[in-house]
Amino acid sequence: MTSVDFDGFKQTPSKIICIGRNYVEHIEELGNEMPEEMVVFNKPVSAISDELSSFRDEPLHYEGEICFLIRGGKYSAVAFGLDITKRALQSRLRNQGLPWERAKAFDGAALFSRFVAIPKSIDNLKLKLDVNQQTRQCGGVDLMIYKPEKILRELNRFITLDDGDIVMTGTPKGVGQINANDLFCGTIYNGEESLTTGSWRAS
Repeated sequence: MTSVDFDGFKQTPSKIICIGRNYVEHIEELGNEMPEEMVVFNKPVSAISDELSSFRDEPLHYEGEICFLIRGGKYSAVAFGLDITKRALQSRLRNQGLPWERAKAFDGAALFSRFVAIPKSIDNLKLKLDVNQQTRQCGGVDLMIYKPEKILRELNRFITLDDGDIVMTGTPKGVGQINANDLFCGTIYNGEESLTTGSWRAS
């Protein structure tokens, strides 16, 4: 699987661009340092999946995110996304000053709900992630260090954004380990209005 759904049509990105450490409380919960500039890393298209795994060489962790689809150099659609992480491996790589790709870019490391057209204003976008009907993550644009438009400006300084590309904007506090048979339900809201929801059962 290398595509996502937008208005009933399949979109295949050329790349998935991820923003790391974009919520203060998430930085604090992992004991990371506050970055001096925006943290950017990529996932390949091969990371996209509709199957949620709990284990791949090691236990996997979830990170819920607000994700945008690019069209014409701008955000055109929004979805809920799961950034799946090999946390133990990421910690080892980070401590050695090495890139994160082995912990972030593996097959099955990116899951997305259906993309829907963005509202006129994206300032009130927020996410909620429930695991086994218990809320684990809540957060939105108001809590981001780098707001979506700032992210777009920064990315355009050094990389070409092609139609269909996806931008994952970072995760709020509440990340954790995935357990087999866990039921994940992630929703994007515009204020109190639900825009799109994705559900996955972990294997």
